[in-house]
Amino acid sequence: MAHKKAAASTASQKSNRRGKHRGVKRYAGEVVTAGTILVRQVGSVIRAGENAAMGKDFTIFAKIGGVVGYKSITKDKKAAFVS
Repeated sequence: MAHKKAAASTASQKSNRRGKHRGVKRYAGEVVTAGTILVRQVGSVIRAGENAAMGKDFTIFAKIGGVVGYKSITKDKKAAFVS
């Protein structure tokens, strides 16, 4: 009978992955060009506002160049916009 496992368990493999680098990429007041990524996120916690659009992976990006801003919609929801 073997006293040790033959190979590494699958649970230990998960800790070796790289981070996804999600979060806010451009903050309020910053000047951006069209196509600049504003937020990378899981789900639509921050919505796309005026002159911003949401990609299929919930990434919010600028549709035009301008200044980034954020405003509250509800208690826990925000919208990113470019003016």
